[in-house]
Amino acid sequence: MFIKICGITNAQDALDAVECGADALGFVFAESPRKVTVETVREIVKQLPADVLTIGVFRDHVSQHVVNTVREACLVGAQLHGHESAQQVAEVMAEVNWVAKSVVAGSAEASSSNDYGTEMILVDSASPGTGTGYDLSLLAQLPKTIKVILSGGLTVVNVAESIRAVSPWGVDVSSGVEISPGIKDRLKIREFITNARAIG
Repeated sequence: MFIKICGITNAQDALDAVECGADALGFVFAESPRKVTVETVREIVKQLPADVLTIGVFRDHVSQHVVNTVREACLVGAQLHGHESAQQVAEVMAEVNWVAKSVVAGSAEASSSNDYGTEMILVDSASPGTGTGYDLSLLAQLPKTIKVILSGGLTVVNVAESIRAVSPWGVDVSSGVEISPGIKDRLKIREFITNARAIG
């Protein structure tokens, strides 16, 4: 089970997430209470083990800006969390090793998400970052060829049940393991990962 802890804003939370067993960390460059600067992320990444997947989260940014920011922040991957076209995804994929495209559960984009050219598809609610969930049966509309990363409304309490329900390739959490926006709770991170791994 691939597990990404998103909305990291400081080194301690990043180190805690890695120590608890997270596979990937997400750093938000879009407008958000968790938005970070390139300089902050670069300093955090310096302190992390080399095998941790570090991902920049972008929303409706120009492709070259995404590529430049990934490089400047010393990140490995990019998550495109807006209305990016298949062409924009391809432009980023040509320069960045790991690219995920986000879609809204139940949307037309979700049902045709294999058109984006990346097998990494993150399924979220229409209000990302708010902890809002959705009807998991909507994931039945997704193409079978993609790797589904389940996001939106996941918590320590419901992550195991959600994994059982839809058997995703991975899970992504932000607000569900926080004390306040951008500040993580180490105990919640550990419990979230433990509960997710127990199923997947």
